[in-house]
Amino acid sequence: MNDKELIIRGLKVNYDSIEALKGIDITVNKGEIVALLGSNGAGKTTTLRKISGVLDASGGTVKFQGHDITKMAPNKIASLGIIQSPEGRQIFRELNVNDNLMTGAYTVKNRKEIQNNFKRVYKYFPVLMERKDQVGSTLSGGEQQMLAIGRALMGSPKLLLLDEPSLGLAPLIVKSIFEIIQEIRKDGTTVLIIEQNALQTLKIADYAYVLEVGKIAMEGKAEELKNNPQLIEAYLGGK
Repeated sequence: MNDKELIIRGLKVNYDSIEALKGIDITVNKGEIVALLGSNGAGKTTTLRKISGVLDASGGTVKFQGHDITKMAPNKIASLGIIQSPEGRQIFRELNVNDNLMTGAYTVKNRKEIQNNFKRVYKYFPVLMERKDQVGSTLSGGEQQMLAIGRALMGSPKLLLLDEPSLGLAPLIVKSIFEIIQEIRKDGTTVLIIEQNALQTLKIADYAYVLEVGKIAMEGKAEELKNNPQLIEAYLGGK
């Protein structure tokens, strides 16, 4: 079945003697927004970092579009089309917006494709176009988050990994970021998002997994999970 873009089976990741992931199974279908929810320390960021190749697995497999990427180097994984926008933005604060975006295009060899990616980013985030000559450190928190997502999009992702894109942002900016994530998916990019802002995320996601101390505690269609009182109460900290 070629609609299954990412298939994770029995994935385990250890930090020294601590088992951070205890054999999780996740499937991300092409063209979906899939959410990975759970409290701090549940293993969400560990999962994304393993998919990106930054961490080693102690068990299980990760497959992307039929390729076994379990032991693949991060740069190879990026060149296949898995690009991450990390938690905490991590932009290059001393570079201007345009140069920050260019750093995201290092896997793209085609000049025309890079130009098209610039157009795409500036279409989603017009404010970045206005700020293109400003250095990263002078941008607001919301603009820095937009820049971090834009930089990831410059790599022409087939699968975009978003780590806490709403963290520390004002509600109005969060609303705007979530609308843009939906647009990104509409334009053909599959999205795997991890978020503390669970209810907001379930409104835009197709499917969701809830992680609890390294295990999948619950999964299902986002629409159903959104209306599940047990989920809201137990894992998402009430309404």
